[in-house]
Amino acid sequence: MTLLPDAVPSPLTGKVVTPGDNRYPLLRSTYTTVGGPAAVVLPESAADIAEALRLARERGLPVAVRSGGHGLTGRATNNDGLVIDLGAMRRVDVLDRATGLVRVEAGARWAAVARALAPHGLAISSGDHGNVGVGGLATGGGVGWFVRHYGLTVDRIRAVEVVLADGSAVRADPSHEPDLFWAMRGAGAGTGIAVAFEIEAIELGAVGLAQLAVDVDPRGSALRRWAAAMAEAPRELTTAVVLASQGASTSAFVTAVVASDSPRVIRAGLEPLLGLGELLGGQAHVVPYTALVPTNHLHPNTGQMPATTTNGLLTDMTPDAARALVTAASGPGAAMVQLRSVGGAVNDTDPSATAYAHRHQRTLVIATAFPPGGRRALEAAWKGVAPHTDGAYVNFESNPDEAAFRRAYPGATGDRVTALRERYDPDRALRPWAV
Repeated sequence: MTLLPDAVPSPLTGKVVTPGDNRYPLLRSTYTTVGGPAAVVLPESAADIAEALRLARERGLPVAVRSGGHGLTGRATNNDGLVIDLGAMRRVDVLDRATGLVRVEAGARWAAVARALAPHGLAISSGDHGNVGVGGLATGGGVGWFVRHYGLTVDRIRAVEVVLADGSAVRADPSHEPDLFWAMRGAGAGTGIAVAFEIEAIELGAVGLAQLAVDVDPRGSALRRWAAAMAEAPRELTTAVVLASQGASTSAFVTAVVASDSPRVIRAGLEPLLGLGELLGGQAHVVPYTALVPTNHLHPNTGQMPATTTNGLLTDMTPDAARALVTAASGPGAAMVQLRSVGGAVNDTDPSATAYAHRHQRTLVIATAFPPGGRRALEAAWKGVAPHTDGAYVNFESNPDEAAFRRAYPGATGDRVTALRERYDPDRALRPWAV
């Protein structure tokens, strides 16, 4: 469908990009998915978002909402629909330095947020890549570089400014629209369009950063030692592990971040990692937090990384689970397997407090397959891992069907999410997909 210029309402003049516009190639796609929308709207306010929704409703166009464009489902773009790209809404303001309260617009990217907060000595745990958009991560969960110390990003959100599917703008916090506030912290996609967040940042400047490479045997003993070390580690320590295989050899590449600039705290944080297995290499530094999500991460998303991803949460790293992870990373049609430590502060929050309900697990496991294998290769690699998982994180799922929805939102949490989406978006304007 072609959106003609005379169909654009006057408040959106100059803010609608259609095929033929020289901006279109840089706005049509996400990081993983090439799209062909009829138009991309670049709103600058909640009122502009409401106008975009009205335009989509009047023209019968499906709607996709984008903050950054890393979303693995590809649903931040579409074909022949309307994309609401929040990239122009990227202000970052410190509201109260004493309490660390900041206001961050949903279209900001986390590299820019880190850079804006650094002069104030503040930081937010916010994913692992600076190009990720605030809105997508902060409505789904937020597993960042100091998640065990800080908690999830959603755990520090104190209010959300939201445009609902009918175009109305509301503030959601514990006293105003508490049900919406609950849903926007973990299940925001399909419930409302987040415009801005009030988030409690913490004082943080420099951090300890270590990178280790460890040999992994087929039984995954090093992974069990890693999980055991993280269970006892100080909360300042958060780690991510990437498994890589070459022939019969598998290695674990560990990135460890200690949320402190104190040499004593950094040493205490890193010591549990020294006994994981045969050390193939390593280095450690004290770096500013901005070095973890640098501005050189910022780039247009043009579908340059086609990939299929799924994930699951582990409560315990059993021998069978560890063996299955090594097999997934090293067997025929192997996937890229990542492990993220959670637990710590994440598990302090009551499971019913937010729409992210996974508050007892300790490890997030992510598996990704690339062309030409795609989804079939991922399913084959994941088959042995899946029985060991307990729940899932919505932001690392390429195929969020009904089964994936129930893994991300189990039991009463899923029932409540479904009911609230029906209340706030009865016509499914923000949910042109199945769930």
